[in-house]
Amino acid sequence: MRLLLVDDEVRFARALAAGLVDDGFVVDLAHDGNTGLAMARNGSYDVVVLDIMLPGLSGYRIVQALRADRNWVPVLMLSAKDGEYDQADGLDVGADDYLVKPFSYVVLLARLRALLRRGVRARPVKLSVGDLTLDPATRQTMRGDQGIDLTAREFALLEYLMRRPGEVVSKTELLDHVWDAAADTDPNVVEVYVGYLRRKIDAPFGRQTLSTVRGAGYRVVDDRG
Repeated sequence: MRLLLVDDEVRFARALAAGLVDDGFVVDLAHDGNTGLAMARNGSYDVVVLDIMLPGLSGYRIVQALRADRNWVPVLMLSAKDGEYDQADGLDVGADDYLVKPFSYVVLLARLRALLRRGVRARPVKLSVGDLTLDPATRQTMRGDQGIDLTAREFALLEYLMRRPGEVVSKTELLDHVWDAAADTDPNVVEVYVGYLRRKIDAPFGRQTLSTVRGAGYRVVDDRG
């Protein structure tokens, strides 16, 4: 497996790379953010291990740039920044995992194996269907450049549907994942909330993104034609 390691602590990076090579990885090194981003964009890597505090361009900015390019290479952030918000920010901008220095080498290998098992698949930070976008981290929903205010339940319902664009999602599945499956919830509540959503995300804009598939469920589609 080919791995890109981006870290400005040269001696640390070389020592870590030597260990990874011994464990079967092909390792390329970069010691600043701009070089790391260029290599990640142009190389065919199976995984990227990335520090946050880098000369030129931070690890956060590198991940954001890769995801904006729709480059879904798995990224593990490896940083001495151990605050809970540092870790949350790293994951929210598009990293797949975060490990704090100093770390266990055995744990690092296990996490790399876990990332490699998942493979490369699309996992955008923001969800979009046409010009409708939803950001799970900031809890913002936009139609074009216009914000839409949603309740927590409306947001959860729309998020679940937008994670499966074009797919028909049954009322039962929505009850299980958006409402408490163990609660005695009236199935008609799904129809009620779909109606609420349509009045917020579609009706004011003359759109039909959220549709009903009779007898099957609901789906969101790009209706711009």
